[in-house]
Formats: sequence, C-alpha cells, structure tokens
Amino acid sequence: MKEIAYLLLEDGSIFKGKSFGKSTHALGEVVFNTSMTGYQEMLTDPSYAGQIVVPTYPIIGNYGINNIYNESMKAQVSGFVVRQYTEEPSHYDSETTINDFLRNQNVPGIYDVDTRAITKRIRNTGVMKGIITIGNSLDQAKKMLDAADNYDQINFVDKVTTSNIYHWDNLSYTKKDTNRLNILVTDFGVKYNILRLLKHKNCNVTVLPAKTNADEILSMNPDGIMLSPGPGDPELLNHITGIVKKLIGRVPLMGICLGNQVLAKALGAKTYKLKFGHRGGNHPVKDIQTGKVYITAQNHGYSIDPSTLPSDVSISHISMNDGTVEGLQHNSLPAMSIQYHSEASPGPHDNEYIFDQFIEMVKEFK
Repeated sequence: MKEIAYLLLEDGSIFKGKSFGKSTHALGEVVFNTSMTGYQEMLTDPSYAGQIVVPTYPIIGNYGINNIYNESMKAQVSGFVVRQYTEEPSHYDSETTINDFLRNQNVPGIYDVDTRAITKRIRNTGVMKGIITIGNSLDQAKKMLDAADNYDQINFVDKVTTSNIYHWDNLSYTKKDTNRLNILVTDFGVKYNILRLLKHKNCNVTVLPAKTNADEILSMNPDGIMLSPGPGDPELLNHITGIVKKLIGRVPLMGICLGNQVLAKALGAKTYKLKFGHRGGNHPVKDIQTGKVYITAQNHGYSIDPSTLPSDVSISHISMNDGTVEGLQHNSLPAMSIQYHSEASPGPHDNEYIFDQFIEMVKEFK
C-alpha cells in the first residue's frame, strides 16, 4: 500500500495524493514546468534548488532514468509533484525507475494529484511556499511551512556552486594548444550540457567556484568567461556582481539565465521577480537583430527591468509571451547574455547558435 501524502501551499490549499520516492517531507517554492519530456534533466538542474517542481505533462517516468542524462552530480529539487508516474518504464537505455532514483537521492515525491489545478492556482496567485508531508499531521506541516524562510531570502548559489576548480572531462588548462580557446565557467549552478557544448566547440573548459575573485580569474588568462545559470534571487548576489563588474571589458563575457541577470546588475540594471516565472521547453523568443523567433527552453523566476538598463546596452532578445527581456548585448564591449537556456537539455536545440556567437566574439577580441 502506498502512503498517503499531502501538498500544502502557502495560501492554505491542500492536495491529497500518494507518496513515491523518499518517504520524507520537503519544503520549497512550488513551481511548474510545461516541458513534455526531460524530467531527469529537470530533477538534476541546479536552478531548481530549493523548489518543489510540478510538471504539467501528466505521465512522468515512462522512459526511465539513465545517469548519462544528469545535468549535475545529484537531484537538486526539494520535491516532485506529478499526476502519474510509471513504475515499469520502457526504453532501451533505462537503468532504473524514477521512483528508485528519487528514493536514492532522498527526494520525496507525491503523485495522483491534480497537477492542472496546482498549476492554475500558481498562475492565478503566483509562486508560493509549499510542503510535501508524509506521516505528519496537517497542523504540524502547516507550522513547518509557516516557519520556513521565503525562497528569496536564501542564497542558493552558495549551496550549489563547486567548492574547487576543476577541468571538464579532464582537459588541462593550457595555452599550448593554440587551436583551443580557454573558457572559464563561473559556477552559479552550471548545467553539464553547457560544458559539453563548449568542449564540443573545441574549447578547454575550466569551472570555477562562484566567488572566485576577479584577480584570480584574470591571472588564469582566459580567452572568455561564461556566467552560468543558477538558482535564487539575483538581488542577493551583490558580491558576485562586484566580481563580474571588474571583468567587464577586460575579457569577453557571456551570461546564461542567472548569468544574464548578474551581468545586467554589474552593468547597473535592476531585476524583479516574475509572478510565476518561465519554466518549460516551448517558450517563443525573438532575436531582435534577425527578426527570427526561436522556441526556447527556460527556467527562471526573475527578470531584468529594461527601464534600468544603461544607454550603452541593447536588448537583443525578447519574450513573445510577455515581452520580458531575454537577452542583452553591450554596444561597445565584448559582453552578451541570454535569459533562456541555449544549452537546452532537454530541447529544443534551436539556440545553440548563441554559443557560436560567443566563440566568434572571443576570437575577435583575441
């Protein structure tokens, strides 16, 4: 028999379901994702640290789990809420079930709940705190929820960043091979596919802790620096913003998602929280320079206030859904950024051209 589980939301709503994964409670900000595939990539994406994720697609786990598709070393979500999960997946390279994966990663899940109703409530009310509870009384769970810190009070970058410098795929950081660009990636919560794509595009890739100071970064003589995605409120990252400010104009920079917001803040702009964020694989974004519209993968809850951008920075991409800023380009310095996930994983893969633009900018600067 499956244990009864509940999802309690900050607004007092309660959703009853059944437990899978780890039999424990979880606190976090409750968000939804509209992708039809890629649940393993969602679970292991560091940008979801501190969040309880609700996929809108109703059947989860049908193609199983394979560790080669992880986007970090472990599951990063606080909890997982699904309509239905598959106990016997069908795929030739499946290694385990989503139930076993979550249990081994100490992540609780709840299924057999109305995920459409949860999504509609978040869209109408906005993201809010929630708790998955198993075995606790609802009164106890409500007290735990009330006592929990709000999502935007916690610096999650400190929780997910690497502790040590490392070279991706054992590539040495060296200037001996002049055919390779040496790219540093500041780890605010980096996804592995960013590193895979940079390596595929003939780069030596070195990953740095988020708070590596500017002097140490510059002493490594990088050809370019990637500011990675990550979780949490960019307004809590003033120290990191100060580091990036010292790098602008001295080495080519590209920011992705949180990296986009950090670069914007370093340039003098402000950010704000979206009502329910952009999370999914079907978000249309317009490239202003070409006029083309691309379908993008997204996962963010904050955006840049365009009215605060300095005059020497142009908006390069906009969301076709709500008109929010989806990319920046400095008019005279080698600095660019995008709000969506050009590395995808899961797809769509339409936007890998952004990596080519970054590499071309690096080569021109050299």
